[in-house]
Amino acid sequence: MSVITPAIATARHKSWRFNMVGVLLSALVVSVLGTTTAQARTLDTAYGDVEVKGTPERVVTLYEGALDAAVAAGVKPLGAVTTRGGDNVATYTEAHLGEDRPAIMGVVREINIEAVLAQQPDLILAPAQLSDEQYQLLSHIAPTVVPPTQPLAPDNWKNEARLYGEALNRQAAIAEAIAAVEQRAAEVGQAVEEAGIAGSAFLVRWMPGGPMVMSQNLFATGLLAQAGLDVQDGGLVGERGVHSDVLSLENLSQVDGDWLFLATLNEDGQAALEAAKQSSAFTRLNVVEQERVIPVDGQLWTSANGPLAAQAILDDIEAALLP
Repeated sequence: MSVITPAIATARHKSWRFNMVGVLLSALVVSVLGTTTAQARTLDTAYGDVEVKGTPERVVTLYEGALDAAVAAGVKPLGAVTTRGGDNVATYTEAHLGEDRPAIMGVVREINIEAVLAQQPDLILAPAQLSDEQYQLLSHIAPTVVPPTQPLAPDNWKNEARLYGEALNRQAAIAEAIAAVEQRAAEVGQAVEEAGIAGSAFLVRWMPGGPMVMSQNLFATGLLAQAGLDVQDGGLVGERGVHSDVLSLENLSQVDGDWLFLATLNEDGQAALEAAKQSSAFTRLNVVEQERVIPVDGQLWTSANGPLAAQAILDDIEAALLP
């Protein structure tokens, strides 16, 4: 008589789950193949050409920028991943989602494939960092659009949004959303110039371990530059880096410009920032004495991107510089 040990039972359970996912994937592929071929589009993605048919209605987004672009285009995704440092989608998207909150598909680096499958999507919008292993699984569920990797630049979000818009068959809506951001940024920049308050600016993310200077080539810093500020990084961020190493409080003078935008991702970072504010190294900064330190939402400013995020950041900039 054979004995089923706990290890054997666990292995059998994992094997059963894998086989069930395979069966469900196969069934869904058959269903998808039976759909209409009208309005087929071939998209250039990180994993080669991907064909998308018609106007997808059941959409899952696995990246904050994809959720932003989809909602900006008038689509309410069935599923989405959590925002960085949070347990739900980013707060700034909530006003646009209303009661139609997407089911959570995990986090961007740990996607729940079974949860995606349960939504029976006809389109999946994924991040540029999606692994080949995840892509192979997801692409058997539905056409999966992964943007090609681009060199770090403030305008990358526009290319991603246009690709997602094409996948959604809502190109015009995305073009309008991008144009609205560009016009608003230009108007804010002109108002800042006329007010004579332009100057140097740093964006710093405050983590539990201390502050990190964010790159000049990011989404939010690009918007600061469009708003008329001279965004700097103190030479602390390399060309390909997203942020500097953690700075000691003694080195805070390296980010002492005309404006300081301080972002925190969670309560731990906020607590660390509040503690730092009690130190002389912080209080003697010129930007502190001039009362030009602007607290901002780190999930929005250092994690999100897309047309809706851009408008929310411009709201913050306008409120801080042009009250």
